[in-house]
Amino acid sequence: MARPYVVTEITAATMAPGAGDYGLVRDAAIVVTEGRIAWAGPESDLPSDYVGFDRQTCGGRLVTPALVDCHTHIVHGGNRAREFEMRLNGASYEEIARAGGGIVSTVGDTRGASEAELLASALPRVDALIAQGVGTVEIKSGYGLDTGTELKMLRVARALGQHRPIQVLTSFLGAHAVPAGDDADTYIDRICLPTLEAAHAEGLVDAVDGFCEGIAFDTVQIARVFDKAHALGLPVKLHAEQLSHIGGTALAAKYGALSADHVEYSTEVDAALLADAGTVAVVLPGAFYTIHETQPPPVQAFRDHGVPMAVATDWNPGSSPLGSILLAMNMACTLFRMTPAEALAGTTRNASRALGLLDCGVIAAGMRADLAIWNVSDPAELSYGIGINPLHLRIFGGVF
Repeated sequence: MARPYVVTEITAATMAPGAGDYGLVRDAAIVVTEGRIAWAGPESDLPSDYVGFDRQTCGGRLVTPALVDCHTHIVHGGNRAREFEMRLNGASYEEIARAGGGIVSTVGDTRGASEAELLASALPRVDALIAQGVGTVEIKSGYGLDTGTELKMLRVARALGQHRPIQVLTSFLGAHAVPAGDDADTYIDRICLPTLEAAHAEGLVDAVDGFCEGIAFDTVQIARVFDKAHALGLPVKLHAEQLSHIGGTALAAKYGALSADHVEYSTEVDAALLADAGTVAVVLPGAFYTIHETQPPPVQAFRDHGVPMAVATDWNPGSSPLGSILLAMNMACTLFRMTPAEALAGTTRNASRALGLLDCGVIAAGMRADLAIWNVSDPAELSYGIGINPLHLRIFGGVF
């Protein structure tokens, strides 16, 4: 374990709830001991117990919690660059999916790849996120649609957290698409639910997700998956109302989901339900941008009802090949009219909440010492830049 130290000569965006847009503390100091934050506040108030600690001076730079990417699909085989061309030639996301493209087209490549190959292809994606200040990433299964491949994907996701200094949470997304030649109910009975049980028994699952959409699974089918998740003691989250409104957001709220993700076609009523349930709305501007969607999520309704909003990359090979959390923040501002403060909250404290995490996403005593030090003076600069990475240094578990 590293010696205790104090980070000084910083402006700290603590992102503490109720402390203003950024919880900004200028001329701040952060005390780190045993991988945790022991104290944070104005340097002039530094308790005498910490005065003799080693100092890490940062030259007036901005410090935030390490970022959290709370929705990704970065373990997969192959890519779908050809579908990118098809979309540019006028095909919709639904048309591509119904023609055998979309999610199902990645399944073959993922089934055919070994665990070692999937790990090798996913490591550069994790490295890209780390390089932009990410300390925690969520990774979903869902490109196997059979027991062996779903378990393989989850094992690789777990392994990524062993090969790199990053916290990985996994989501079982067996209800992602219906395999060719199956119907949805048969697939849920024969593959999805038994695989969830097997993955849980192996300790591979932190949460259970589903794709509730006309081209995937309806609310009744997803409810069956969620019932199994709750029976196993697992929290749930949901891809909801991305392409149409079929009741997914209300279902997520009914089951007390950690998050409802995409939510472009959610309504004012849905926003109220999410607020009552304490469910986070995760907006994914990369997918909105890539599939040429025209209806943005109801951000103002989320504000009005006090729904916490998170922002994530949705990094996947088809609808959001976006490997930059900073660009996702910029897109949330420019496409969805979120403020830079909302975007940073969406990649720190609200993203942590969307994963059920209570010890990261905020700079405060007792939290993990996962921090990002930036070559900027104003936190709005993190959402302002396009294709710019101002990260100076990332601290993970107190380690530089």
